[in-house]
Amino acid sequence: MTSQEKASAPLLEVCVDDIAGLQAAVSGGADRIELCSALGSGGLTPSRGFMAAAAQVPIPVFALIRPRAGGFVYSEAEVAVMEADIAAARDAGLAGVVIGATTADGALDQQVNRKLVDAAVGLDLTLHRAIDVVSDMERALDLAISLGFSRVLTSGGARHAEEGIDIIARLVKRSAGRISIMPGGGVRPENAARLLAIPGVTELHASCSGAYVGAGRLVELGFLSEMPRRTDAAIVRQLKAQINVRAS
Repeated sequence: MTSQEKASAPLLEVCVDDIAGLQAAVSGGADRIELCSALGSGGLTPSRGFMAAAAQVPIPVFALIRPRAGGFVYSEAEVAVMEADIAAARDAGLAGVVIGATTADGALDQQVNRKLVDAAVGLDLTLHRAIDVVSDMERALDLAISLGFSRVLTSGGARHAEEGIDIIARLVKRSAGRISIMPGGGVRPENAARLLAIPGVTELHASCSGAYVGAGRLVELGFLSEMPRRTDAAIVRQLKAQINVRAS
């Protein structure tokens, strides 16, 4: 690939929840990191120490701001925690945050999302998969654009992005270049080409994880979930290679 082709290649964002995963993602060729804890629960806010360590890597790092597992309807106390966590990400020197909140009736919460966006002034913004649980994704997309998000991470409202590919394509068309639509959820080297074939998709999100071998005793004692996985540098390389093939 020429330098110009590399510059125009779609980006690969890898979500990680520990130092080993962070190192694997960077060595495998990730372009950006989504920093989390507890990926087995869909990802939660990383610790301050993890944020500080991640700020030292040579690629942009975005912190997921999600204070608990479950849905995305937050109390005032939880919003205050999220605002403090956004400040921690800024203090650590991270490039952006990944945020989102919904209402009890299944829409993006304009008031809460505005509070979070205001707290994140100066940081790049991704709306996370809270959009996948709303009743009207196109309306939610319009709100995300008006609030100033740079991108939306979505599986198209499905368990995996490949299953939601038609909705993703519709959102990309509606975005009309005003915001990036980043497919995520079950993205693998084997299906990356299908998602990248959607006109206008310029970013992919993936965990690039493999089975955690030798975890039996830790699972038995309750220190790990029943299906622990870890970021695998080889899978990062494979997915990045698929992206580069598509761009060549």
